[in-house]
Amino acid sequence: MNTILQFMKKNYKLLLVVTFVSLSLLAFKSNFSSSSDPEKDKLLIELLTFVLEKGHYSPATMDDEFSKGVYKDYIEALDPSKRFFLQADIDEFSKYELELDDQLLNKDLTFFDLTYTRLIQRIEESKSIYKSILNQPFDYTIDESFNTDYEKMPYAKNTSELKERWRKQIKLSTLSSLVDRQEIQDSNGVIDKDLKAVAAPLDEESDFQDAAETENKKEVAVTKDKKKSFDELEKETRESSLKSLDEYFGFIKDLTRKDYFSVYLNSVTSKFDPHTNYLAPEDKERFDVSMSGKLEGIGARLQKKNDYTEISELISGGPAWRGKQLEAGDIVIKVGQGNQEPIDVVGMRLDDVVKKIKGTKGTEVRLTVKKVDGTIKVISIIRDIVEIEETYAKSSIVEKNGTKYGVIYLPKFYIDFEDRDGRDAGKDIALEVARLKKENVSGIVLDVRDDGGGSLSTVVDIAGLFIEEGPIVQIKSAGKRKEVLYDRDKKIEWDGPLVIMVNSFSASASEILAAAIQDYKRGIIIGSKQTYGKGTVQNVIDLNQFVRSSSVGDLGALKTTTQKFYRINGGSTQLEGVSSDIVMPDRYSYLKMGERDMKNAMPWDKIDPASYSTWVNNKNFNQVIMNSKNRIAKNAQFQLVEDNAKWIDSRSEDYVYSLNIDKFKLAQKQIEERAKMYKPLKNYSNKLKFNSLPYEIEIMAKDNSLKEKRQRWHESLSKDIYVEEALNVLDDLQGKPIVKKPMNAKLKDGKLVKS
Repeated sequence: MNTILQFMKKNYKLLLVVTFVSLSLLAFKSNFSSSSDPEKDKLLIELLTFVLEKGHYSPATMDDEFSKGVYKDYIEALDPSKRFFLQADIDEFSKYELELDDQLLNKDLTFFDLTYTRLIQRIEESKSIYKSILNQPFDYTIDESFNTDYEKMPYAKNTSELKERWRKQIKLSTLSSLVDRQEIQDSNGVIDKDLKAVAAPLDEESDFQDAAETENKKEVAVTKDKKKSFDELEKETRESSLKSLDEYFGFIKDLTRKDYFSVYLNSVTSKFDPHTNYLAPEDKERFDVSMSGKLEGIGARLQKKNDYTEISELISGGPAWRGKQLEAGDIVIKVGQGNQEPIDVVGMRLDDVVKKIKGTKGTEVRLTVKKVDGTIKVISIIRDIVEIEETYAKSSIVEKNGTKYGVIYLPKFYIDFEDRDGRDAGKDIALEVARLKKENVSGIVLDVRDDGGGSLSTVVDIAGLFIEEGPIVQIKSAGKRKEVLYDRDKKIEWDGPLVIMVNSFSASASEILAAAIQDYKRGIIIGSKQTYGKGTVQNVIDLNQFVRSSSVGDLGALKTTTQKFYRINGGSTQLEGVSSDIVMPDRYSYLKMGERDMKNAMPWDKIDPASYSTWVNNKNFNQVIMNSKNRIAKNAQFQLVEDNAKWIDSRSEDYVYSLNIDKFKLAQKQIEERAKMYKPLKNYSNKLKFNSLPYEIEIMAKDNSLKEKRQRWHESLSKDIYVEEALNVLDDLQGKPIVKKPMNAKLKDGKLVKS
């Protein structure tokens, strides 16, 4: 989940205290060589443990229990599928299970060095294992199975047992792909991908298997005239799996010691709470980009394909997109800075290639690329500010029952801390509201589903658009009095009907907004039973500020929890989230994926409420909620969603898969048959037409990429039953009668049937 990160200035006193005390400990001129990773690691441990102790909202006690937790999380992170370490390795590692707290305090790297060295050794040994397994056909007539419950799975006792685990794991992957290939061939190339996705084994968290499945489906190309034999298809699946595993191990090869050390450090920080973590320099840069929605570069997304770096997408409006020379699919061979000699990047780590291509606005980069047609071309691009359009708010207009409404989607509460004049969610939502008012909409739906949060200051700005003035959120630091953040602008940008859409992935800043609107009774919250439940505030602390004249290079940053926020009614959103006024069934209702299901989550509590007055222009508020609940209860589509959610929950416990092809096919067939019941969910249409606002239509006339993105968004809205019900609620809030269409279907025995 994205975190709330804000008010660096308001919390600067805290940072100054940490800085002052830490400088008394670390005010020295570092003579460490930048290539001396162990010395840099020790410095990082010293900095992290100290800043966490002094700066965290509720510091964890570093004792034996703490040590056990770090040990468990770290080993699981290194080998989640238990396909590298042997039980003998774990027995050796376990000697340090209760010593990690002491090692951290003493900057002792013994445990890390041991596990890192052993992991690299086991990874290297595994290469020969998977290559040997895929070198010969599988016998799918044998009656055997594989259990994918890795958490309960013991470690392999010896190399023979480990090889057997690899064999079954790979066999499951190839069996699934083989059955797909057979089914596609038998159906002359026509297959329901949605049903196959649902029926696929739930072992897909395995990196290589997921890649293999994707690759296999790409390669299947059959016709009526050319049928392949079982042996040919079986061989294809092994070759495809080998290719995917080679790519997977190529990715692992790119990981360095510092990448694994970051894993170790984050096993430490996560014991304080789930949202406190170490950001290596590259991660810090990505975090900044995600918060601001912009970067300096050429505006191209890259991906690694074996030893090559490929352009996967051009960002609309960026310099590469404007230049019209670089294309998706181009392979980057060399990168040159201006007139300097270009550097060969074939075989280079993706992160390192990205660093060479990105750069300051106004500077030139020259890319030597191999085009899709095989030609070699040198392309000059002047770097610029690139805005990532998907980060920003967008709006649409829809007409329903003769009334015009606006829908605003906010993917995150973005802000650029370095540029006050830059875009932020508060300013952009205000602009979208103004644009919708100009189009004379009668109600607004603000959609923050899947919005993981962001800047707290933008929440205050956005909530203030819908109320006259008053408190929006309360904040409390450890051992300090609470602080109340107010909207002090008496102007109301929108006083009409308002609906806030949330789901179980709406977190942090999204929850503050929903809570404020709910407490004021200013609008109706509609969505999942409750939101994610993240009620904590994080600050990002640059670790480089604590060391003078350091030659170890960039130390990265620590994102740590410094505060908790509370609703204006005094309650915390921590763990409990925000309960919707109108609960709509969703596919993930029963799965454990909220803050309350995370290890080391901070507890719920409450403080005194702030002083505020509720909105008075909502006389039919309770009736509107009742109307919606009645519609949802009678709606066959929502009943089907609820049934689907229960089925998904039951399937989450399915871990055992037969590796016998006949039994596997039978089990998958049963799953597919059940999945067919839920096809109407994907095929649903609310019969509403969504359109862009006039200003955007003008832009889309010159920008086909933006046009395609908006068309996809509008298409998804036209299939969204949740948006449809939100618009029904807007109708009710105005007191106008809803034109009710007769139900032509109902749910019977778990199936939609015509009535």
